[in-house]
Amino acid sequence: MTTMTIQVQAAASRRFAPVADDPRWARIVARDKGSDGEFWYSVATTQVYCRPSCPSRLANPENVTLHDTLERARATGFRPCRRCRPDGPSLDCEKAALVARACRVIEESEEEPSLEALAQAVGRSPSYFHRTFKAATGLTPKDYAAADRARKVREGLDAGGSVTEAIYEAGFNSSGRFYEKSTGMLGMTPTQYRGGGADEEIRFAVGQSLLGAILVASSTKGVASILLGDDPDVLVRNLQDRFPKARLIGADRDYEALIARIVGFVENPGIGLDLPLDVRGTAFQRRVWQALQEIPVGARVSYSEIARRIGAPKSVRAVAGACAANTLAVAIPCHRVVRTDGALSGYAWGVERKRALLDREARNR
Repeated sequence: MTTMTIQVQAAASRRFAPVADDPRWARIVARDKGSDGEFWYSVATTQVYCRPSCPSRLANPENVTLHDTLERARATGFRPCRRCRPDGPSLDCEKAALVARACRVIEESEEEPSLEALAQAVGRSPSYFHRTFKAATGLTPKDYAAADRARKVREGLDAGGSVTEAIYEAGFNSSGRFYEKSTGMLGMTPTQYRGGGADEEIRFAVGQSLLGAILVASSTKGVASILLGDDPDVLVRNLQDRFPKARLIGADRDYEALIARIVGFVENPGIGLDLPLDVRGTAFQRRVWQALQEIPVGARVSYSEIARRIGAPKSVRAVAGACAANTLAVAIPCHRVVRTDGALSGYAWGVERKRALLDREARNR
């Protein structure tokens, strides 16, 4: 079959079903990455076929034919587009796989690998790798490695080992280097952490908002908990369970001003909320929470999209688990994450509160 014959047949089919009237055309116009793999399209004038998210200049719909399968796109006799590479994995998928591979290298290394070593391991230049890694995870490779070592230290301390054993098993080659960073990693000294927060001071206060009771608690590093609920006493008990050996100190008037600020944000999301946070979690959780903080007020993102953004597209359940483990309500906006079909799914502080937060943010956009 000649190219001319193919073009004539394509033109004939378009007379009966204009591409511009097909709902899939809007997805091509939007360069919707979520449509990649669902259908393809070919362009008669350039004699190429593409994936829906192709970044090339938008074709005239009169010259476009839609294809349900890659085989049908290939059957046109046209060549695959060099920009979107419809025959293989998308560039985003390749980047996600590259980042996931680098994360495994970091997690399996006895000592923190250098940027050059990581870039070599994934076959990219250091500058390209650094830029790609940060775009996907929200962290630099160095920050990710630090968070992973903090996780290993916490696991070692939780397992009952000595502080020295935990330090060296986490990849620190000297105790001096560890103690320089230990408070920032754990939010307290290693001894305090192993003792359940012994001797750590946690200031807290409870207020009322449109969502019910709200508890805010802070360490010396920043806000460590923002909890929502119906019963203030239950919230205080939850805080005690999280820091069983810490000294909980009822806050003064200055601290209560912080409560008022957070309540104000809940009632008027457009004002923004920029707080110093004491974020305590695993390396994976911190990647998820960083991605959540980048979701704009009023926007909704699916769990699968967050998984893709952090370079772990198959970790949708783990992403949902990280959202559920978040103890910094509204500051780390896990309420903006929904199911792929738009359903609200679960929320640690109740689906009705999640709906109320999203509705209020939508009105304040």
